[in-house]
Amino acid sequence: MDGRPRRFGILTAVALAAGLSGCALLPNDSAKLHQQAQADLARWADAVAAAGGHPAFVPVGELTGQVGDWEEAVGNNNKPALMAGLVEAAISLPTETPPDGELRWQDGSSETVRLISAQQALAALKSDGGGSCPDCVPLQITGARLTSGSVETSRGPAEAAVWEFTLQGTAVRVTRVAIADRVTVVPPPWDPNDPPVGITIDSATGTVGGRQLTVGFVGAPGPGDQPCGADYSAQAVESPTAIVVIVTEHANGLPVPCTDVGARRTAVVELSAPLGERTVLEVREGLPVAVLLTR
Repeated sequence: MDGRPRRFGILTAVALAAGLSGCALLPNDSAKLHQQAQADLARWADAVAAAGGHPAFVPVGELTGQVGDWEEAVGNNNKPALMAGLVEAAISLPTETPPDGELRWQDGSSETVRLISAQQALAALKSDGGGSCPDCVPLQITGARLTSGSVETSRGPAEAAVWEFTLQGTAVRVTRVAIADRVTVVPPPWDPNDPPVGITIDSATGTVGGRQLTVGFVGAPGPGDQPCGADYSAQAVESPTAIVVIVTEHANGLPVPCTDVGARRTAVVELSAPLGERTVLEVREGLPVAVLLTR
C-alpha cells in the first residue's frame, strides 16, 4: 500500500486535525488549500472527459460489498482476503454482456447504463483490492447472478444492477456494481511527510437549481462560545464540472484541555452558479461526496 488512509481513516484524521484542541489552520494552509482545490478540479475535469463527458454515474465509496457477516471460523481469513482482492472463480463465470440496465435514484430520476459481465466484475473486484495478505487463502466463487442493490452516488443512494457472488465455505455473498461507465478519479500519491490539509466534508445537501449547499463533516464537539468549541465557514472553488468545498474552522482559542472527540457539524457554502449536474468534491484528495437533492 502507498500509506494513503482509506475513507474512514481520512475522516478520523480530519477529526483530530480539525482543531478539536483549539488549533486552527496555519496562515500558509490557505494557499495550500486553494492549490489542492484547483488540482482537484483539474483531475476531475480529466476524469469526466475520459468517461465521455457525461457524468451519469459517479460512485461514492466502494463498488465491492457483501451481504451478511463473516462467520467466526472464516472471518480472520475472508475479510482481509476480500479487501486484498484475493478472489478466484471456482466455476466458469458468464462472459456475455447483459442488456443495458437502469440506474434509479430515490427522487424517481433514472439513467440507462451499460452493464458488465460477471467475469468483468470479478476482474474489477480483484483490481480494486488494496494491500496484500500473503497468508490469506483466496476466496472461491461458486456461483454468480445478476441482481440489484443500493449504491451510493454523488446524487445520493440509487438502485443499480450488481453481480452477486456466492462463495465456498460461507453464507456471505460478495457483490460488485455491474455498471460499465462511471466517472472515477485517482488521487495523487499520498506523501506522509507532506499530507494534504483541510477538513474533509462527507456529505452535502442542496437543490439542482440552487446556489447554496449545506455540507457535513466531523468537527469540534460544540460551537465557538463553548470550551473546546469552534464555528465553521465554507467556501466553494468551482468549475463547469465540479465544486470543491473548503471548510475553515474558527476556534475559540481558550487554553483548556480538550479530548479528541469529534462531532457532526455543518456549514453553508454559497455558489457562484447553480449546482446543476456538477459533482461536489472534498478538498483533501478531490473525491466525490454524496449530495442529497431536496426540492
